[in-house]
Amino acid sequence: MTGKGGGLRRELTVGEVAERSGVAVSTLHFYESKGLISSWRTDGNQRRYGRDVLRRVAIIKVAQSVGIGLAEIRDALATLPNGRTPNAKDWARLSARWREDLDLRIKQLTKLRDRLEGCIGCGCLSVDDCPLRNPGDKAAEKGSGAQYLKPA
Repeated sequence: MTGKGGGLRRELTVGEVAERSGVAVSTLHFYESKGLISSWRTDGNQRRYGRDVLRRVAIIKVAQSVGIGLAEIRDALATLPNGRTPNAKDWARLSARWREDLDLRIKQLTKLRDRLEGCIGCGCLSVDDCPLRNPGDKAAEKGSGAQYLKPA
């Protein structure tokens, strides 16, 4: 992707970003609509991206793969300078921001996994001592009958 003078072009087409990042064009448009990445239009109304978008898309994909929501990713990316490729220091700051939440989710999932073994075979999830659906029989405080079903 060299420019007319043989140097590295500073802009990429949507197809080039899709190819280089492994993300579909429609996904790039979606990310843009959610404020995760940005582009501009040429005089011919063609979409162009700065080269920094490749790293931003990589950050989005990594964050999504560990369960970080798009709104949280957008807020984190908004702290980065526009037009500059995020670097290792930026990533360290972003990942530290998510670490506490990930640690909490790991703890919750481990607890769920360990308690799930005691429920296999039950099927109803309504017994008084179900540690997953009704820990400490809290539903009894709401009265008898199904408390977690929403009326139609």
